[in-house]
Amino acid sequence: MRLGRRSLATLGAATLAAPKVNAQGVGEWSPTRPIRILVGFPPGQATDTIARLLAEKLTEQAGWQVVIENRPGQGGSLAAAQAAQATPDGHTLLLSATAPLATNPNLYRNIGYDPARDFAAITLVANLPFILALAPQVPANTVPELLALIRANPGQVTFGTPGNGTTAHLITAMFARAAGGLDMVHVPYRGSAQILPDMLAGRVQLMFDTAVFIAPHVQAGRLKALAVTTLNRTALMPDLPALSEFGMPGFDAAAWLGMVAPTGTPRPAVERIAGELHRIVRTPAVAERLGGMGAEVMTNTPEQFQAHIASELAKWGRAVRDNNVQLD
Repeated sequence: MRLGRRSLATLGAATLAAPKVNAQGVGEWSPTRPIRILVGFPPGQATDTIARLLAEKLTEQAGWQVVIENRPGQGGSLAAAQAAQATPDGHTLLLSATAPLATNPNLYRNIGYDPARDFAAITLVANLPFILALAPQVPANTVPELLALIRANPGQVTFGTPGNGTTAHLITAMFARAAGGLDMVHVPYRGSAQILPDMLAGRVQLMFDTAVFIAPHVQAGRLKALAVTTLNRTALMPDLPALSEFGMPGFDAAAWLGMVAPTGTPRPAVERIAGELHRIVRTPAVAERLGGMGAEVMTNTPEQFQAHIASELAKWGRAVRDNNVQLD
């Protein structure tokens, strides 16, 4: 697998075509103390990696003091609950993956927040294609070979995820269902990084995770990549087929990252932060760095992001119900 040279052009078009935030109020707000960006996942995962890049650039380009606080747990929702309860003054933000705002509310009864009511959307930051990756010992190098292996060994092939009900878990369930029903064993972990040693040792055979996490291990020869989960091939990895090419028409599942603040955060703060983030990710060096990680830059207005959250909440709710995903 390689990251395509076309990725920069694609990323640049995606970000430059994004609508600009309303200029009214921008420039009227500046932080008066360090900004906290809460991250609901451990260091080393995609959300954390990109949060640290954004914090670094906000410090460099806006002159703000920004700190990252990792609050892993409940699929990212512990950090989301803390962010929802924070003082809405622009000094506490949440860089959320799909799970806290779209999947977890469909899985947990008492999640501690309402994704539509308790957050002021700021902007999407990135789209994160997922990759189907295999341990090096698995005797399969294509999706058809993997499907044949799983069907010939029901209940013997194991897959790792960062936890029950996570986006990776749901995508794997969708994959199993789209392939006509696959009998595999789920091995939940506390994070993606914890799966890797067992993958390398062959104790876990496959996993779905973001290109941000998987690509470096594939490029180093530690894992094998078979397909991406987006509807079509991505310019980031043009040689890697999409699952929809293998008798799974319409298969389309990816994650995203977006910045939100507690509801009640002043509009000038929302617009100023959105404007700074848009400026940062449109910088060629940042776009190239994100593309090299396996993330597709994606920005929008606060209103568009709020609508996106509502749409994704409904989409992943259907995935939970259709695949009968339940937390242990």
